Amino acid sequence: MKNKEQSRRKFISTSALALTGLTAFGSKGFDFLQPDQTEKVRVGLIGSGSRGLGLAQTLANVRNIELVACCDIVEDHLKAGLRLADKDAKGYYDYQKLVDDPKVHAVIIATPLYLHFPMAVAALKAGKHVYVEKTMAYDIPQTLHLVKLVDSSKLVFQVGHQYRYYAMYHKVKEIIEKGWIGKVFHYECQYNRNSDWRQPVTDPKTERAVNWKMYKEYCGGLLSELSAHEIDMVNMIQGSHPIKVAGFGGIDFWKDGRDNFDNIRLVYEYPGGVKSSVTSILTNEYKGYSIRILGTKGTIEILRDRAFIYPEAKNKTKGTVDGVTGATVEVSPGGAGVPIVFHKDSPVLDPTVYALRDFAECILTGKQPASNVRTGKDVAIAVHMGNKAAETETTQYWKSEYDI
Repeated sequence: MKNKEQSRRKFISTSALALTGLTAFGSKGFDFLQPDQTEKVRVGLIGSGSRGLGLAQTLANVRNIELVACCDIVEDHLKAGLRLADKDAKGYYDYQKLVDDPKVHAVIIATPLYLHFPMAVAALKAGKHVYVEKTMAYDIPQTLHLVKLVDSSKLVFQVGHQYRYYAMYHKVKEIIEKGWIGKVFHYECQYNRNSDWRQPVTDPKTERAVNWKMYKEYCGGLLSELSAHEIDMVNMIQGSHPIKVAGFGGIDFWKDGRDNFDNIRLVYEYPGGVKSSVTSILTNEYKGYSIRILGTKGTIEILRDRAFIYPEAKNKTKGTVDGVTGATVEVSPGGAGVPIVFHKDSPVLDPTVYALRDFAECILTGKQPASNVRTGKDVAIAVHMGNKAAETETTQYWKSEYDI
């Protein structure tokens, strides 16, 4: 028992994962270093609003991608995108013209959710590789159609769940698989903000288009735009998708004409009785993004860019933990946790950098993306199940036809 406990302490403190790859987890090809190939992937960006511009800026850290075209229906957005593109990049107002451009190898789709499906279909039919922001598709039929289309295309299709490329989550998954926090039956996920989520508009006629996150005709609200990330991470750690969901939502504070909820609380159930609560509200931002993983021997708390382990009182052990800033593992529940080391020496970059590097490498080498059409499918369906559960106040079940 003594040797096992010493091994446990050593594992938590010293098995740092340098950001040079995830081969320790059997993910051969999760290479966070840039590919050796000198060939460039010529990319067109569809949607150069706030998220699209963020992606365009991130491409500066991806040497194997050239941004050769941008598309947006708003002239100022288009100009902003082109300023971040190659000097000879073309600008388009019509996305179909961009996907038909023979110079474009691949597209990045960073538009409101309701446009993801038609744009992805157009790109795939034009023979272009696709990186589409989360959530993958607007509804379940679109989601299943995309899986079939990608399967028949032999093209790279990556979904913007960038935390699949973040070493912190892979370290957490390894800790759980080693049993250091015992058996896990519960996750508590929250992605909260304190905001009306409203963007200013100069023309009242454009209000719904500008504030698309607030309306069901454009997206799935809090689940599709925020909580989808955490649903994906629980899916990854569990190695499964949820089998049912129930919960509630409402428009209880921001009564301003929106029809997407300003708060939602759900419980997803996974195989083996594992429960994951998912909460997203727009009236309080304390620890805005967090996931708590509750094991029989301890708890892991994941924040935006760091994670901590809290042993249960009956399992605490004394002694300094090497490599963890002098902390000890004698921690009472609710006290200061022991930081989980998930990188060493290498700088920690925005996970989107690693995601886009993988997108380029997959195109150049024929690999399958870590965040692909099937992992994206599982999240998209879970999002739609959750919204329907809250809207109808019924339990929604995963159907066999979703397992394609």
